[in-house]
Amino acid sequence: MTEAILLVGGKGTRLRPLTVHTPKPMVPAAGVPFLTHQLARARAAGVDHIVLATSYLAEVFEPYFGDGAALGLHIEYVTEEEPLGTGGAIRNVAARLHSVPDDPVLIFNGDILTGLDIRALVETHETSDADVSLHLTKVTDPRAYGLVPTDETGRVLAFLEKPATPEEIVTDQINAGAYVFRRSVIDTIPQGRPVSVERETFQELLSAGAHLQGMVDSTYWLDLGTPAAFVRGSADLVLGRAPSPAVPGRCGDRLILPTARVAADAKLTGGTVVGEGAFVAEGARVFGSTILPGAVIEPGAVITDSLIGNRARVGERAVLTGTVIGDGATVGADNELREGARVWCDAMIPAGAVRFSSDQ
Repeated sequence: MTEAILLVGGKGTRLRPLTVHTPKPMVPAAGVPFLTHQLARARAAGVDHIVLATSYLAEVFEPYFGDGAALGLHIEYVTEEEPLGTGGAIRNVAARLHSVPDDPVLIFNGDILTGLDIRALVETHETSDADVSLHLTKVTDPRAYGLVPTDETGRVLAFLEKPATPEEIVTDQINAGAYVFRRSVIDTIPQGRPVSVERETFQELLSAGAHLQGMVDSTYWLDLGTPAAFVRGSADLVLGRAPSPAVPGRCGDRLILPTARVAADAKLTGGTVVGEGAFVAEGARVFGSTILPGAVIEPGAVITDSLIGNRARVGERAVLTGTVIGDGATVGADNELREGARVWCDAMIPAGAVRFSSDQ
């Protein structure tokens, strides 16, 4: 059908400490690196050539995915020496594309989990003869997003900044982070300097009279930029709410990877994932959480909507809600951590050191 560019160069600062040792697209979601889901969905839509635009921790991508043959893809890698922004990253990989000027090129952001009908977006692009087509989604509260109003035919009228007042909310449509570019348009992006496709490229194209087409697809959509969103996205993949052909097992209440060990009376629900080599001990209760490879959950721990890093340890009777435990960290017995807590990699919290209730 077409070829694609995946933008996977971001530092994932909002996800730290998950991204201290691992680039955001490689953090496991539903048992495999999140990028695997995007690649598999692109392949299912007919894409066979993908260029990964890498930057932060770029060296980890190719050893894992290789040439892409295992996924039925041909994958190439281009690394930015200095961060170039979304537009600059697209321009930086243009030489690896095989397309001729009028061909469509798919472009995905590497941190969006979506049920987008990729074929429909390409079809919209071709039937409307657009220069660029954008996936738009509708949100209940658009105040946190830039707005993208369209006319009755779907043609984009403007790109508006985040609304500061109710009067500025002229639409509930937002940019959902997936595009189809006419190949020739990519070559008009300035080369060798940072460029924002959202704030610069699209605005300049509109000003020049180019045809930008929006396609509203309000199936599943989630920006995985925060730890809470990432944990939710992983759980939704396991539960089958978010579609992906790359989930390594049947959808259901839990996903236990082959070498993980779970005690018979441990309770795992809500789309919980237990990674390779991890151990969940007797009496533990884990809801809607991700336990990464090699982590240990000790007896009686209660973990909700949290992510436990590689080789991390959660002590007996510890209660974690909405927290992130970095790689190699230890949370001692009888601690209580609540929403928003982030324990850094290799840190150690002594037993009973943090509580939100009395010790009785």
